Amino acid sequence: MSLYLTDDSAANDLLTENPLALLIGMLLDQQVAMELAFAGPLKIEQRVGALDAQTIAGTDPEVFAAAFKQTPAVHRFPGSMATRVQDLCQALLDDWGGDAAAIWTEGDPDGATVLKRLRALPGFGEQKARIFLALLGKQRGFAGAGWREAAEPYGEEGSFRSVADITSPDTLLRVRETKRAMKAAARAAKTDAKS
Repeated sequence: MSLYLTDDSAANDLLTENPLALLIGMLLDQQVAMELAFAGPLKIEQRVGALDAQTIAGTDPEVFAAAFKQTPAVHRFPGSMATRVQDLCQALLDDWGGDAAAIWTEGDPDGATVLKRLRALPGFGEQKARIFLALLGKQRGFAGAGWREAAEPYGEEGSFRSVADITSPDTLLRVRETKRAMKAAARAAKTDAKS
Protein backbone atom coordinates (compact mmCIF):
# COMPACT_ATOMS: atom_id res chain seq x y z
CA MET A 1 0.00 0.00 0.00
CA SER A 2 1.36 3.40 -0.97
CA LEU A 3 1.33 5.99 1.76
CA TYR A 4 -0.56 9.27 1.44
CA LEU A 5 0.89 11.61 4.04
CA THR A 6 1.73 14.64 1.88
CA ASP A 7 0.41 16.28 -1.28
CA ASP A 8 3.74 15.49 -2.99
CA SER A 9 3.78 12.12 -4.78
CA ALA A 10 7.61 11.95 -4.73
CA ALA A 11 7.61 12.50 -0.96
CA ASN A 12 4.92 9.84 -0.51
CA ASP A 13 6.91 7.40 -2.66
CA LEU A 14 10.01 7.95 -0.52
CA LEU A 15 8.00 7.41 2.67
CA THR A 16 6.54 4.21 1.21
CA GLU A 17 9.89 2.80 0.03
CA ASN A 18 12.31 3.97 2.74
CA PRO A 19 11.60 3.01 6.38
CA LEU A 20 14.08 5.64 7.59
CA ALA A 21 12.17 8.34 5.70
CA LEU A 22 8.97 7.29 7.46
CA LEU A 23 10.67 7.29 10.86
CA ILE A 24 12.18 10.73 10.24
CA GLY A 25 8.83 12.06 9.03
CA MET A 26 7.26 10.89 12.29
CA LEU A 27 10.06 12.52 14.29
CA LEU A 28 9.49 15.83 12.45
CA ASP A 29 5.72 15.65 13.05
CA GLN A 30 5.53 18.15 15.88
CA GLN A 31 4.65 21.83 15.93
CA VAL A 32 4.21 21.86 12.14
CA ALA A 33 1.52 20.66 9.75
CA MET A 34 1.70 16.92 9.21
CA GLU A 35 2.21 17.34 5.46
CA LEU A 36 5.24 19.57 6.05
CA ALA A 37 6.73 17.08 8.50
CA PHE A 38 6.37 14.09 6.20
CA ALA A 39 7.68 16.06 3.19
CA GLY A 40 10.86 16.70 5.21
CA PRO A 41 12.66 13.44 4.39
CA LEU A 42 12.52 14.20 0.64
CA LYS A 43 13.97 17.68 1.25
CA ILE A 44 16.74 16.13 3.35
CA GLU A 45 17.52 13.58 0.64
CA GLN A 46 17.60 16.28 -2.04
CA ARG A 47 19.82 18.60 0.00
CA VAL A 48 22.19 16.07 1.57
CA GLY A 49 22.35 13.68 -1.39
CA ALA A 50 21.14 10.54 0.37
CA LEU A 51 18.71 9.41 3.02
CA ASP A 52 20.42 6.74 5.08
CA ALA A 53 21.48 6.68 8.71
CA GLN A 54 25.23 6.56 7.95
CA THR A 55 25.15 9.62 5.69
CA ILE A 56 22.95 11.68 7.98
CA ALA A 57 24.79 10.82 11.20
CA GLY A 58 28.14 11.40 9.49
CA THR A 59 27.31 14.80 8.01
CA ASP A 60 28.92 17.76 9.74
CA PRO A 61 26.23 19.14 12.11
CA GLU A 62 26.61 22.70 10.76
CA VAL A 63 26.25 21.49 7.18
CA PHE A 64 23.23 19.39 8.12
CA ALA A 65 21.58 22.29 9.99
CA ALA A 66 22.21 24.54 6.97
CA ALA A 67 20.40 22.00 4.77
CA PHE A 68 17.43 22.19 7.16
CA LYS A 69 17.40 26.00 6.98
CA GLN A 70 17.35 26.26 3.17
CA THR A 71 14.13 27.73 1.84
CA PRO A 72 11.67 26.18 2.22
CA ALA A 73 12.89 25.03 5.63
CA VAL A 74 12.53 21.38 6.55
CA HIS A 75 10.93 22.38 9.87
CA ARG A 76 9.97 25.58 11.66
CA PHE A 77 12.72 24.81 14.20
CA PRO A 78 15.47 23.80 11.77
CA GLY A 79 18.43 23.83 14.14
CA SER A 80 16.97 21.72 16.92
CA MET A 81 15.21 19.33 14.55
CA ALA A 82 18.36 18.82 12.48
CA THR A 83 20.09 17.78 15.71
CA ARG A 84 17.23 15.42 16.59
CA VAL A 85 17.36 13.76 13.16
CA GLN A 86 21.12 13.24 13.46
CA ASP A 87 20.68 11.86 16.99
CA LEU A 88 18.01 9.46 15.69
CA CYS A 89 20.29 8.27 12.89
CA GLN A 90 23.21 7.79 15.28
CA ALA A 91 20.98 5.70 17.56
CA LEU A 92 19.93 3.61 14.56
CA LEU A 93 23.60 3.02 13.70
CA ASP A 94 24.50 2.17 17.29
CA ASP A 95 21.54 -0.08 18.05
CA TRP A 96 20.17 -1.34 14.72
CA GLY A 97 23.07 -1.34 12.28
CA GLY A 98 21.53 1.68 10.57
CA ASP A 99 18.42 -0.27 9.57
CA ALA A 100 15.26 1.56 10.68
CA ALA A 101 13.01 -1.35 9.71
CA ALA A 102 14.91 -3.67 12.08
CA ILE A 103 13.04 -1.95 14.93
CA TRP A 104 9.85 -3.68 13.84
CA THR A 105 11.24 -6.72 12.00
CA GLU A 106 14.25 -8.03 13.93
CA GLY A 107 13.38 -11.12 15.94
CA ASP A 108 9.71 -11.17 14.85
CA PRO A 109 8.68 -8.83 17.70
CA ASP A 110 5.24 -8.38 19.18
CA GLY A 111 3.55 -4.99 19.49
CA ALA A 112 4.73 -4.31 23.05
CA THR A 113 8.35 -4.98 22.03
CA VAL A 114 8.15 -2.62 19.06
CA LEU A 115 6.58 0.05 21.25
CA LYS A 116 9.44 -0.32 23.75
CA ARG A 117 12.00 -0.09 20.92
CA LEU A 118 10.35 3.03 19.51
CA ARG A 119 10.19 4.74 22.91
CA ALA A 120 13.94 4.19 23.26
CA LEU A 121 14.62 6.32 20.16
CA PRO A 122 15.66 9.96 20.53
CA GLY A 123 12.63 12.20 20.00
CA PHE A 124 10.04 9.43 20.43
CA GLY A 125 7.90 9.80 23.52
CA GLU A 126 4.98 7.61 24.49
CA GLN A 127 2.37 9.17 22.19
CA LYS A 128 4.63 9.43 19.14
CA ALA A 129 5.73 5.80 19.61
CA ARG A 130 2.11 4.61 19.85
CA ILE A 131 1.08 6.57 16.75
CA PHE A 132 4.01 5.19 14.77
CA LEU A 133 3.23 1.64 15.89
CA ALA A 134 -0.37 2.16 14.74
CA LEU A 135 0.92 3.45 11.40
CA LEU A 136 3.05 0.31 11.02
CA GLY A 137 0.10 -1.94 11.82
CA LYS A 138 -2.54 -0.13 9.80
CA GLN A 139 -0.52 0.77 6.71
CA ARG A 140 2.84 -1.03 6.62
CA GLY A 141 1.80 -4.63 7.24
CA PHE A 142 3.20 -5.04 10.75
CA ALA A 143 1.25 -7.89 12.33
CA GLY A 144 3.09 -8.51 15.60
CA ALA A 145 0.85 -9.94 18.32
CA GLY A 146 -0.93 -7.30 20.36
CA TRP A 147 0.07 -4.34 18.22
CA ARG A 148 -3.39 -2.74 18.39
CA GLU A 149 -3.42 -2.93 22.19
CA ALA A 150 0.15 -1.61 22.43
CA ALA A 151 -0.74 1.29 20.12
CA GLU A 152 -3.92 2.13 22.04
CA PRO A 153 -5.88 4.30 21.39
CA TYR A 154 -4.33 4.84 17.95
CA GLY A 155 -4.54 1.19 16.96
CA GLU A 156 -8.32 1.18 17.19
CA GLU A 157 -9.84 -0.03 13.95
CA GLY A 158 -11.95 2.54 12.12
CA SER A 159 -10.73 5.46 14.18
CA PHE A 160 -9.50 8.69 12.68
CA ARG A 161 -7.18 9.84 15.47
CA SER A 162 -3.76 10.25 13.86
CA VAL A 163 -1.49 10.03 10.86
CA ALA A 164 -1.90 6.24 11.11
CA ASP A 165 -5.43 6.66 9.71
CA ILE A 166 -4.65 8.93 6.76
CA THR A 167 -4.85 7.21 3.39
CA SER A 168 -6.50 9.88 1.23
CA PRO A 169 -7.55 13.53 1.18
CA ASP A 170 -10.90 12.47 2.71
CA THR A 171 -9.31 10.62 5.64
CA LEU A 172 -6.96 13.56 6.21
CA LEU A 173 -10.00 15.79 6.69
CA ARG A 174 -11.62 13.24 9.02
CA VAL A 175 -8.48 13.07 11.18
CA ARG A 176 -8.35 16.87 11.35
CA GLU A 177 -12.04 16.99 12.37
CA THR A 178 -11.44 14.41 15.10
CA LYS A 179 -8.44 16.34 16.44
CA ARG A 180 -10.42 19.60 16.47
CA ALA A 181 -13.27 17.92 18.34
CA MET A 182 -10.86 16.41 20.88
CA LYS A 183 -9.20 19.79 21.49
CA ALA A 184 -12.59 21.48 21.88
CA ALA A 185 -13.69 18.82 24.39
CA ALA A 186 -10.44 19.24 26.34
CA ARG A 187 -10.92 23.03 26.46
CA ALA A 188 -14.52 22.61 27.61
CA ALA A 189 -13.47 20.17 30.33
CA LYS A 190 -10.79 22.61 31.49
CA THR A 191 -13.33 25.45 31.61
CA ASP A 192 -15.82 23.29 33.53
CA ALA A 193 -13.12 22.31 36.03
CA LYS A 194 -12.38 26.00 36.73
CA SER A 195 -16.03 26.90 37.37
